[in-house]
Amino acid sequence: METVDIAIIGSGPAGISAAINAQIRHKSFYLFGNSDLSDKVQRSELISNYPALPDISGAELNALFREHLEKAQIAVTQKRITGIFKMKNRFVLLADREKFEAKSVILATGTETVKPVKGEHELLGRGVSYCATCDGNLYKGKTVAVVCDNAPMEDEADYLSALAGKIYYLPLFKGGSFSADNAEVLPSPITEILGEQRVSGIRLKSGEEIAVDGVFFLKQSVSPAVLLNGLETNGGHVTVNRDMGTSVKGCFAAGDCTGLPYQITKAMGEGNIAAHSAFKYLSEIRD
Repeated sequence: METVDIAIIGSGPAGISAAINAQIRHKSFYLFGNSDLSDKVQRSELISNYPALPDISGAELNALFREHLEKAQIAVTQKRITGIFKMKNRFVLLADREKFEAKSVILATGTETVKPVKGEHELLGRGVSYCATCDGNLYKGKTVAVVCDNAPMEDEADYLSALAGKIYYLPLFKGGSFSADNAEVLPSPITEILGEQRVSGIRLKSGEEIAVDGVFFLKQSVSPAVLLNGLETNGGHVTVNRDMGTSVKGCFAAGDCTGLPYQITKAMGEGNIAAHSAFKYLSEIRD
């Protein structure tokens, strides 16, 4: 397995900034994310505080980001990272059943579009999963709840429907197309995952409780606190120092995931700092 210098998770302004700096410094790296880059930037109608580019639309700015990446020959690795493990001077990153390895990590995951529900983090690995491909086989013939926040992830719901005996499906967006003979769409959202040692059911906003064996959250991105054990957070944001260092040595964070203000220019600046801090860290460690 190839070990790169830096794994950058997130293809928004912070991740792009970090990747460009890594390329300039001739570091090996992965830029994990979406080829469409930042949906948040794309949906911005007008950006008025970006220096030298006044009154630019988000779509126009995203196009410029894409052009810069192409010119720098930086490719986006379209994988959703579902777990990170620190191994001495290495990090192992999981994307479904694939593994990647890096000497350092920069988290540029943005903010969660879907807030965790009660019991989600507490029962992770004990009936709660973020990866259908990884854990689906554990629920053959069983009953599962599937929470999905975007249309592309419905492929994983299809995969689960072929394995599970019964699916309760909870889409958090409009315009989805998922359907299956063994699937029931629930109109009320989940407010709590029930269970002590393992998932035993879900509670809906309506107050109804439904027995399930597992709950799959099919999200565009996974919370940094869930991704990496031991990562210190505060109010849902990654705690960082002035060098964008986190509580885990060799891991840095930048952009909206570090807290307010949620600004593009702030994210890009932090991505720059995180990259340079990673360079310094790489010069200090030994293989």
